[in-house]
Amino acid sequence: MSEVKRSSLELYRLKKLVEELESKEGKATELVSLYIPPGRQISDAMNNLREEYGTAANIKSKSTRKNVQDAIESIMQRLKLFRTPPPNGLVIFSGAIPRGAPGSEKIETYVIEPPEPISIYYYRCDSKFFLDPIKEMLVEKDVYGLIVMDRSDATFALLKGRKVEIVETITSGIPSKHDAGGQSARRFQRLIELAAHEFYKRVAEHAEKIFLPIQNLKGIIIGGPGPTKNDFYNGNYLHYQLQNKVLSVEDLGYTEEPGVYELLEKAKEVLKNVEFVREKRLVQEFLSMLAKNPNYVSYGEKEVRDKLEKGLVKTLLISAGIEKYRVRFRCQSCGAEKELTLVKEEILAKGGKETCEKCGGLMYEEELRSIVDELAALAEETNAQVEVISTETDEGKMLLGSFGGIVALLRYAAEG
Repeated sequence: MSEVKRSSLELYRLKKLVEELESKEGKATELVSLYIPPGRQISDAMNNLREEYGTAANIKSKSTRKNVQDAIESIMQRLKLFRTPPPNGLVIFSGAIPRGAPGSEKIETYVIEPPEPISIYYYRCDSKFFLDPIKEMLVEKDVYGLIVMDRSDATFALLKGRKVEIVETITSGIPSKHDAGGQSARRFQRLIELAAHEFYKRVAEHAEKIFLPIQNLKGIIIGGPGPTKNDFYNGNYLHYQLQNKVLSVEDLGYTEEPGVYELLEKAKEVLKNVEFVREKRLVQEFLSMLAKNPNYVSYGEKEVRDKLEKGLVKTLLISAGIEKYRVRFRCQSCGAEKELTLVKEEILAKGGKETCEKCGGLMYEEELRSIVDELAALAEETNAQVEVISTETDEGKMLLGSFGGIVALLRYAAEG
């Protein structure tokens, strides 16, 4: 069964939901987690839940017994909406979450279609939701190996989704030409060739130690200045399994860590579907357009919101690092509404209240959404593409630090 590629927005929302679920805790073992694989019949899951409902009747604590049975009932109600599990299966969390003093618990239920197929049927009742399988699915699994080398040294790195990890750098030991001294040119050239051969063998050994144990190694890219990287690759020094995974050999101007980032830039066509490269390309496209055709881009919350409401936005880039919320207040006296963008500290300081500018009465908080979700919803209304950009890359950090984390590429030139 082929895995459906999730958008950056879907993955962002799932990560935020998992973070929220991780923070929830029941007062006893009364939070229910249910994982249903795609091949399982819904009727089988329902029969199992009825058995668990009956077993829960034996719980001594009256409140715990009621909360567990209420959670199971809530899950069963949700399952009635499905004839069969979705392609990747189904995950449901339900339980009584305390809102304050004892007795303030309310049943909360969350239904998730996972990003990858579930392999087993699993039921669990505990004081915390069982999230490990979902969290494991959110870990970047595709890995690329990077080798940057010249006559002096070799640097090994890993590209995992949006993260680049520099593993190590080893020196070559190849003598430079000025070390010849009184030796004949032919003899010295032979020493260089032997040293180079030994260096290539060491590079291959380190590559084998670093890359071969990685199960999800999608490919290897080699780069560096001069002919060294070609001599290494063409000499078949790498373990045959790694040699078969080499995607490209790139000519570079730099070595060591700067060379690794240059290699990623040079190999962007090979890596075009990798998140690290996609994010860099999207932000670079915005920066290029800002320099050449500034009327075709917009940045800042107010400006981008205006363009979204007018349907002008083609692509919305929004930083995953934004910690702001859109809060809607409504006046109890005159019915006036007001929306504000606030950080968490400001929301807590207001205590869910705001003064009405129209009548002077009290406005109460009616809705609170993350700014990412709120702007993404506006974008989706006009079929604008939404890309959530991490802060793992330099471009992602620039997007958040220099442009407030909210930019847009427009369908048409904006006036002014």
